[in-house]
Amino acid sequence: MWAVALVILLILRDQLPADDRWWIWTCVAGVAMGLFALWYVPVFKRARARKARQRAEAQAASGAADGQAADGAAGGQPWSSDSKTVSSTETPG
Repeated sequence: MWAVALVILLILRDQLPADDRWWIWTCVAGVAMGLFALWYVPVFKRARARKARQRAEAQAASGAADGQAADGAAGGQPWSSDSKTVSSTETPG
């Protein structure tokens, strides 16, 4: 949309009052930021996926070492999902 607006403003720039010509630069900035985002977002997503994969591999490796040391305690999971929290409706008194 910024590119379309830029083309329209460039075509009509002679008819624009001098006070409204800043819109041309606004469209240029919008196009530039959009092009940067088209390049940056895929790079960012790949980096995030790579870090998540490395984190998962590290957790799997440490989980395997913990599982061998604990002889399979807690189903081989490094954490327990059992909640010991008491609801306020179950509190005695």
